[in-house]
Amino acid sequence: MINSIKIVRGDGFNPYYNLAQEEYLTTTVNKDELIIYLWQNKHTIVIGRNQNAWQECHVEKFIQDGGKIARRLSGGGAVYHDLGNLNFTFCVRKEDYDIDRQLSVILTVVQALGIKAEKTGRNDITIEQKKFSGNAFYKQGDFCYHHGTLLLSVDSEQMLKFLNVDKAKLQSKGVDSVKSRVTNLKEYNADITVESMCKQIKISAEKIYNCSAVDYVINSVDKLKINELMQKFSDWDWIFGRKIQFTNHLQRRFSWGNVEFYIYVDKGRVKDIEIYSDAMEQNFILSLKEALKDCLYIKRNIIERIENLTEDKIMSKDLITLIQDDL
Repeated sequence: MINSIKIVRGDGFNPYYNLAQEEYLTTTVNKDELIIYLWQNKHTIVIGRNQNAWQECHVEKFIQDGGKIARRLSGGGAVYHDLGNLNFTFCVRKEDYDIDRQLSVILTVVQALGIKAEKTGRNDITIEQKKFSGNAFYKQGDFCYHHGTLLLSVDSEQMLKFLNVDKAKLQSKGVDSVKSRVTNLKEYNADITVESMCKQIKISAEKIYNCSAVDYVINSVDKLKINELMQKFSDWDWIFGRKIQFTNHLQRRFSWGNVEFYIYVDKGRVKDIEIYSDAMEQNFILSLKEALKDCLYIKRNIIERIENLTEDKIMSKDLITLIQDDL
């Protein structure tokens, strides 16, 4: 049961430091404690744990424009961050992890500002069916986080300029462009600022969890550990992954997201494999990749290994259909 809330404000706009701080806060949160981390990135594209950066955005064009590309720990799709966006992260132990309760903090904030918002699907918060907050989730042992965006006054032209958005994904949402899919909160309340949102989040969290929240400042010892973690998030291989020689390529969009296989076969076995996906269940994709390494390149063997995965039976069933149809 949550009996302590800490509010931590990010003190800079470097995405690699911010993502490192997010991981550090998540893996050091105390029992019965909730840490709400509020942070911003400047001119940044953040991709999901299993996405292909080169497909999700115009990499070279964005870097030449002074942008930074970062990969987070959670699944889901690519997002554009500028200083018109406020990110929030709920860091908590597994026993107190409650997505509905956490989302209710954000919904209460927006409703307190006179805006009628609602949760749509699994990970979006919308106004009149337009998204202003996308959410993603991560679990590591007993530690969890749930994070999301709050579009206050994001430059949508920059978003359109640098992101590659899958047309099939837009069609599945019933829209024909990113611009018609997203909205800024300032369009509904011109007085909203980052500061007012942070203040309201604190008030809302105290109300939802029925305990007081205190502002917490990261100390110098913590910062040293965060700086060490930052090396991972700024590493080229972590951000961009690896390109492999491949003999087969499979791709399909399902209700839970897009999946793309690059498979290298040698002497009848899967010798190398890379799997990209914007699915929220990032651990399933990682487990799938490990399960198929060195597998005999025969439908029944591949299907058998997928059937043995326990994380998500719906995803397993869909992928088996893909293998049966296209391999």
